[in-house]
Amino acid sequence: MGKPAKNTEAHNKIIVLNDELENYFSNTIIPQLFVDGNMILRKFTPAAMTHFSLSDSDVGRHINEVANNIRFPTIIENIEEVIASSKSLEKDIQTTDRKWYQMNILPYLIRKENRANGVIITFVDIDDRVQVLTGYEKLNKSYQTIIFSVSHDVRGPLVSMGNLVSLLKDPSCSKEDSREILDLLSRSAENVLKTVTELTDIRESDTDFANAAERVNIENLIEEAQLALKDKIHDSGAKVSTDIHKSEVNLSRKNVRSIVYNLLSNAIKYKAPGRPPEVCIKTESAGEYTVLSVTDNGRGFAEDKKGLIFERHTRLEEDEDGSGLGLYIVKNMVEEEGGKIEVETALGQGSTFKVYFKA
Repeated sequence: MGKPAKNTEAHNKIIVLNDELENYFSNTIIPQLFVDGNMILRKFTPAAMTHFSLSDSDVGRHINEVANNIRFPTIIENIEEVIASSKSLEKDIQTTDRKWYQMNILPYLIRKENRANGVIITFVDIDDRVQVLTGYEKLNKSYQTIIFSVSHDVRGPLVSMGNLVSLLKDPSCSKEDSREILDLLSRSAENVLKTVTELTDIRESDTDFANAAERVNIENLIEEAQLALKDKIHDSGAKVSTDIHKSEVNLSRKNVRSIVYNLLSNAIKYKAPGRPPEVCIKTESAGEYTVLSVTDNGRGFAEDKKGLIFERHTRLEEDEDGSGLGLYIVKNMVEEEGGKIEVETALGQGSTFKVYFKA
């Protein structure tokens, strides 16, 4: 009398486990295939159906019949290898449509018999990651070419300029010769600058692969900026404080780093005469934005200059080195991500730059 009850209990457990398996396969967002020991496709997830154009009619077919959908030429051999060895296989693959995946083939083991009776195949899309790595490899090669080109193309003109300077130092050099030499030096300098500019002209589109947004910890980037500017902070006697209420932002890491670095560098550079810089970096939430504020006690500037400071090559202070591109770059980075930048300032009292990142 006890056996039927036990059988019923065991049967119910099997039903529950089967339901759980069905729920898993129905709801996972990862492309997965279940192939049995006879190489028959038994089950696949909805994501696999989308990625590999499978349909319900493919269940029960030999994997060789649907291999073209998966578009990876050695998948049959890989499955056979895992079934034979009972050892998992992991490899990065590129399908014939040039998409990259991390493929994991795991043996479906029958424990009592210590053998594999099929495999579960998982595909993780790594195409973006591979594209970024490929982009960096190309960019590194481009930079190497630039370094070699600059070394080759600029060395000659610089040697010539050095020789001209030596002629100028010669006491026997007449005024007329000096004027001619200075003219040659001026033209040589222009040619060197033109050469360097042309060689280092990497288009913005060349680095688009690295601009993907991610969750970035602002506190870490503030520390990195302070470390990069430690000499300027020390020499100026600057005090940098932070007031962090929102620690993460969704933006390209390199862009956030550049924004923080530029704003902190400017706050130190444009200090007011007679007092060391005091800079406060603050983050907070404001509606749909995360706001990064950089407040200083520096020179500030006139109200009517607010619009000018974000324009290309604009410099309000001629006594400080710079290209006038920092705030222009910051503004472009923020606006390209759907954000905005504002400034509050008072001449002689300091400024507050507020960067609004999309939350």
